[in-house]
Amino acid sequence: CTQDRCQRLDLSGNTRKCFLTGSPDSYRNFIGKGLRFLLNVPNTEVYRNAHHSSGRFCFQSSQPLGEKITSLQISSVGQLPHHFSACNIQIIRSFHTSPSFQAAPVPLFWIIVKPAQKLFAIILGRSIRNWWKALPPNKQELFKESARKNKWKILLGVSSLGVLFVVFYFTHLEETPITGRTRLSVFGKGHFRELSQIEYDMWMEEFKSKMLPETDARYQVVERVVGHLSESNKDIPQVSALKWVIHVVDEPGVNAFVLPNGQVFVFTGLLNAVSDIHQLSFILGHEIAHAVLEHAAEKASLVHFLDFLSLIFLAMIWAICPRDSLAVVGQWIQSKLQEFMFDRPYSRTLEAEADKVGLQFAAKACVDVRASSVFWQQMELAETIQGQPKLPEWLSTHPSHENRAEHLDRLIPEALKIRESCNCPSLSGPDPRLIFKLNMQHLLESSKDQETPNSTKRDLSKPKLDFPHT
Repeated sequence: CTQDRCQRLDLSGNTRKCFLTGSPDSYRNFIGKGLRFLLNVPNTEVYRNAHHSSGRFCFQSSQPLGEKITSLQISSVGQLPHHFSACNIQIIRSFHTSPSFQAAPVPLFWIIVKPAQKLFAIILGRSIRNWWKALPPNKQELFKESARKNKWKILLGVSSLGVLFVVFYFTHLEETPITGRTRLSVFGKGHFRELSQIEYDMWMEEFKSKMLPETDARYQVVERVVGHLSESNKDIPQVSALKWVIHVVDEPGVNAFVLPNGQVFVFTGLLNAVSDIHQLSFILGHEIAHAVLEHAAEKASLVHFLDFLSLIFLAMIWAICPRDSLAVVGQWIQSKLQEFMFDRPYSRTLEAEADKVGLQFAAKACVDVRASSVFWQQMELAETIQGQPKLPEWLSTHPSHENRAEHLDRLIPEALKIRESCNCPSLSGPDPRLIFKLNMQHLLESSKDQETPNSTKRDLSKPKLDFPHT
């Protein structure tokens, strides 16, 4: 994840950011007062009962789990609150459900060698520059003349190196499970999963005092949802091959992630942020999809390949730039170009693929898949109410809330067909997307009724909605 407030040194040697923007207090205000009030979600219980229908489970709201967790039932149309102010909502700029480094370490060899590779490229480039500067002018001219005479040999050597990279790339391609997309795979899957135990130990050490016991109602909700998703999709070999272990962390951050070895981590902040059990099922389906599709190994493979390729350019930068300060700037520009041209777009592609497969997982589990896009509309609405500036999508590793909701809306018809083919019970009641839309219309009408006569003098470039409150 990017746009985060804390940093961690991952096992690949890169310092990356984790979780969401804002302070813990902002999480609590946002989760406790924001979406719950926007959708008028009552502060009651989560329903976990499921019944078996045509060989599959589906959720129904009949018996409460307990009084410890926020309700996951969506509100009715037209029941908007009249007692909160927009200033109470601390907006999270970007909601990410994956950990900062795709929930997986890289092979230990790469961990050790990667920093040494860059250091070697810098020393080599700097040595070439110093050697060139030390040459007398006449020898420099002789060297240039020799290079011109042998330009075809030099070109052949460079081309051969390029061919090696191309051959390596095409000999390490494979098909992604389920979707069949072609991707680069450098690391072995089994070895990669074994090494994910290292990161699991790190997370357990960090959250050892915040883990909820298995008797906690919130833990049981997550256990029920994950068990239901895995049982409904056990026909997929990659799902049935993993043992899914639940960990619920008492943290206000809106986050969840799944390690490649099946370790599921869910923060209580996420349980408070979702509006119903269907939204929670989709989000956990999305995270399970990351593990099933082996996105961690795929992303590490691409980064490793690009980093190795960039060593050539790194050495050239330090050889050509006349001063170290300029070389540092050139190296920074190179890293940013790689990040925004390859790393982040690729991450957004993986997120979109996880959304698609996660929606299919939820559909086979008889979840109301229409609730998936509502969650991202809620996040989009929360940012709009606060008047937070929207960063361009190309700056993020995740799609924007708006684009994510639109993408899911396009996938929902297909997911509904999958749901129907699994003999799931028919969906009753209105479409949650329609409920959300009507609630937002009511919200906007209420805000207009409360405008003062001087409201027309406001700066329209910074919209702010005022809500009636007691």
